[in-house]
Amino acid sequence: MHSTDIAHAPTPEPATGDRRRWFALAIVMTAAFMDLVDVTIVNIAVPSIQRDEGATFSQIQWITAGYALAFAAGLVTGGRLGDIHGRKRAFLVGIGGFTVASALCGLAVNPEMLVASRILQGAMAALMVPQVLSIVHATFPAHERGKVFGLFGAIVGLGAVSGPLLGALLTEGNLFGLEWRPIFLINLPVGVAALFLGSRFITESKAPRALKLDLPGVALVTLALLMLLYPLTRGRELGWPVWGYVSMAGALVVFAALVAYERAKGARDGSPLIELSLFRVKSFAAGIAVQTVFGVGLGVFFLVWTLYMQIGLGWSALRAGLTGVPFSVAVSVAAGMSVQQLVPRFGRKVLQAGALVMAAGVLIYLAEADHYGLGITSWQMALPLVVMGAGMGLIVAPLTDAVLSEVPREHAGSASGLINTVQQMGHALGLGLVSVVFFGVIDERLAPAEVGPAFVDGFTHALGWVAAVLGAIFLLMFALPKRPAQHVEGAAGAEEAPVTGEKEPELVP
Repeated sequence: MHSTDIAHAPTPEPATGDRRRWFALAIVMTAAFMDLVDVTIVNIAVPSIQRDEGATFSQIQWITAGYALAFAAGLVTGGRLGDIHGRKRAFLVGIGGFTVASALCGLAVNPEMLVASRILQGAMAALMVPQVLSIVHATFPAHERGKVFGLFGAIVGLGAVSGPLLGALLTEGNLFGLEWRPIFLINLPVGVAALFLGSRFITESKAPRALKLDLPGVALVTLALLMLLYPLTRGRELGWPVWGYVSMAGALVVFAALVAYERAKGARDGSPLIELSLFRVKSFAAGIAVQTVFGVGLGVFFLVWTLYMQIGLGWSALRAGLTGVPFSVAVSVAAGMSVQQLVPRFGRKVLQAGALVMAAGVLIYLAEADHYGLGITSWQMALPLVVMGAGMGLIVAPLTDAVLSEVPREHAGSASGLINTVQQMGHALGLGLVSVVFFGVIDERLAPAEVGPAFVDGFTHALGWVAAVLGAIFLLMFALPKRPAQHVEGAAGAEEAPVTGEKEPELVP
């Protein structure tokens, strides 16, 4: 099965007559949907988890940030493991591990076990998710991939819309008296079915010349992020001790060591975790900055938003989930328009308009939350949420293409993996910053009557920070290409290479 003679043979074009490829597509799309839903479903259940388990707010942050951190740290390595050992094998191990981790989350007996299980879940997602596009690439011929990637985009939109609603229904339904636990346990039958069907219908594929693993690089990235995030999330509870500031400063030293190590590894064997030469491409470097900062803004907003609605305003999970529907719909509609109609005509200006529109939505929300206080209604939130969603949709869909448009084709996979990684890292950092921008303005000991007004104040304060982040994104976007849809010679289209770093996968019988 792992014959070296096969591994270096010319890459055959996937057969169009094999109906199994559509079963394989359904399986990997289901796995991608599971991951997308799992990211959004947890936010809506956070107040219920906090109430039922007696979790501290820093533990609540780690339930979400731990997943994002493990996912970010493992993405590139997960892709490389698929290149080396086979995408089907890595996918099956990933989805099996994700299912086990989901069970552990659902059966967690205390907040510490839930945090640990979420970290494991994120690590397994990092092994599972990078294989999805690579398996599609190996399974479908070039002329069918456009249709398949369009379907993938629709699944992403569906995941964004259905995650909060599904989380709200499962939490509010309190199935079998399990409170919030079904949001994790629902993954079990889906994961078991995907594992069984995937072993039958997915065709194995490998990279002809797989890059080597860079485990020291992963360790340095993870250490630097932990040194930054842990003091941020725990600092407020512990009274901002000196060691926290030392740790955060030390994170910069570790990042510097990472750059030096990656440069040396690239010169030694050509397989660093981070391809540093990519940062010489101005549009890519700016795009990575945009992705990171955008991740920070989203990380702050979504956690603070759900805490504001459910703890501050006292709304049910279902009402909070339904309140978010206009936002999700606006994101989906604007994303489709931006890619198909607006970006081909107006280029970079569409992304910049998206940043300004989203910032305008945030400021409208801030004004309304401040004006109406605890009396605000769901329909009053609809306008700012639609404006925010429209702005976000204008950004998210074309951004990856804009970042990759001037990247040489041979580095397409590395660049794609890095984009996903920094977005998740930014998200984890944003979740860590919630301690500063939200809880930092709320007194630790509040009487019941003081909770609502304090959370409203914290929410409006956090929204000010999110608006500032979007302003920074608008300025960073000036370094993106004016016409991101027009690729330079040798540049990488999103459909041309899997996210793992190889141009063509090798089918293995």
